Amino acid sequence: MILARVTGEVVSTVKNAEFKGHKLLLLRPLTLDGEVQGEEFIAVDTVDAGIGDPVLVNKEGGGTRLALDNSRIPLQALIVAVVDDWHLPETRHKDTP
Repeated sequence: MILARVTGEVVSTVKNAEFKGHKLLLLRPLTLDGEVQGEEFIAVDTVDAGIGDPVLVNKEGGGTRLALDNSRIPLQALIVAVVDDWHLPETRHKDTP
């Protein structure tokens, strides 16, 4: 799993039928210090996250499809939680947009 921030929404008038009823969001990975790291990617939202929210993402195909109970959905990443804050042994990070 990785920590990421929601940076936008993905809107599509034509898409794979397996995505019907699922919201797609654009995410940017974060370091544990809350800094942006890496390239943006798309994930299915299961927790009603919004733009700017830090989220926890399951980013591996098999587990994400299993979580949606759909082995046919072409999916690599799934948002599983909106993160309020996180704690490292020497620091505490509380998200403030």
